[in-house]
Amino acid sequence: MNAHAVAWLVPALPLFGALALALPRSERIAAYLTIACSALAFGLSVVVMAAVRSAGTLVLVSNWVQVDALSVLLLLLITFVSATAAVFSAGYIGPEYGSQRTRLYYANFNLFAFSMLSIPFIVEFGLVWIAVELTTLLSVLLVSFAGTREALEAAWKYMVLTLLGATVAVLGVLVLFWALHFTGSIDFTWAGLRAGAASMPLPLVKVAFALILVGYGAKIGLVPLHTWLPDAHSQAPAPVCALLSGVETTVVLYVLLRLRGVFLAVPAVHVQAWFAVLGLVSVGAAVLLIMQTHDFKRLFAFSTVEHMGIILVAASFATPLGDVSAVWQIMTHAVTKSFCFYAAGSALLVTGTRSIADVTGLLGRSKVTAAALLVGALAISGAPPFAVFLSELAIFRAGIVSHHYLVTGLLAAFVVAGFFGMLFQVTKMIFGRPAKSGRARPPLPVPCAIALGIAALPVIALGVWVPLSLIELLMRSAAALGG
Repeated sequence: MNAHAVAWLVPALPLFGALALALPRSERIAAYLTIACSALAFGLSVVVMAAVRSAGTLVLVSNWVQVDALSVLLLLLITFVSATAAVFSAGYIGPEYGSQRTRLYYANFNLFAFSMLSIPFIVEFGLVWIAVELTTLLSVLLVSFAGTREALEAAWKYMVLTLLGATVAVLGVLVLFWALHFTGSIDFTWAGLRAGAASMPLPLVKVAFALILVGYGAKIGLVPLHTWLPDAHSQAPAPVCALLSGVETTVVLYVLLRLRGVFLAVPAVHVQAWFAVLGLVSVGAAVLLIMQTHDFKRLFAFSTVEHMGIILVAASFATPLGDVSAVWQIMTHAVTKSFCFYAAGSALLVTGTRSIADVTGLLGRSKVTAAALLVGALAISGAPPFAVFLSELAIFRAGIVSHHYLVTGLLAAFVVAGFFGMLFQVTKMIFGRPAKSGRARPPLPVPCAIALGIAALPVIALGVWVPLSLIELLMRSAAALGG
């Protein structure tokens, strides 16, 4: 089987899994089928990565569907997080929600994975917008899965805010296409937009940039458009939170970063300044919210807002080192944040509450859960020797080398404050006497423990050793940004 056929199979597998679950009595194999499809998709993504490494960009449909280094990095992250989330779901969904709606959950899970996997493949911007909005429509069903009033309210808020953002974004897409039309080109791909950017009418480019930044900023969770994110994450099942925070926000940010090269070609747009300001505002606000939240799932949701801001700041440097550090941070955040939500989901299973104040002495209840929560908090806060530490260190270095001293100094101050805020909240939960519980909680299910172990591997390993092949992939991914 050639590399092109393998590439097509990556998004086809979760779609097959969703269609197979339409068969009668398929709930018996729903978890196993989803795990198999996700794991196989990850394995095939590794094969595609090897093909891209040796042959360069894989063109599946000219000017419509192709895979380059940055696309492959996203495929690896989406399929890896999907696989670990599928394993975690096998132990989480039954105990938390019962087995009656298992098939519905896994069908939606697979469709959501398919929608996210389609985005890195598509290079025609109009179709990319459609794929991004498909992720919203399919993930809403997962956010509201619990069926409670709170879950339905969170899903409604998520849908309204992100679809309003989609409306704003599509106006930006149309204005950008109009601007491209003035150049005599109809090549609405990433490459075509970059090639024609300098010849586009300046007023139209400015309007398109503003609309796209606001529209996709709502989907990414940039402050002040972030309010849906903590509500959705507090109510969605933990493995869904891992997908939302770990990869869904990332794939939308990927679209914005792809467009950065287009707007950089028009200096009057000041894209670097806007990225830096919005990034710093998001990081600073998220740190304050981390310090005052009372729900440990919301705690990690605010951390996602922080990290989206950090990546945006890294992208604002618009240097080769800044771009490498940005895609490096994308990778480390995806694997670390998904692990954090598995740890949070495990804590919810063990304690039966999301309240930080009601969880004390977790170490005495479940050593595995307590250790996972502590490792997750340290890792996502940028403590050594975990993966995020190295990527954030690269961002600080990129900022200093490019003489962005004020931006880098503010970012470092916010990151340090976020570190102490996160550790203050989590250590209250882990240490001390176990809180008295009205009823005994079951032990952590085996699939959840397995998922924690698998998800922890890159979080720890990539903090002490980064393979040369991965460094090469990061460098080529950064080059694909076209900045």
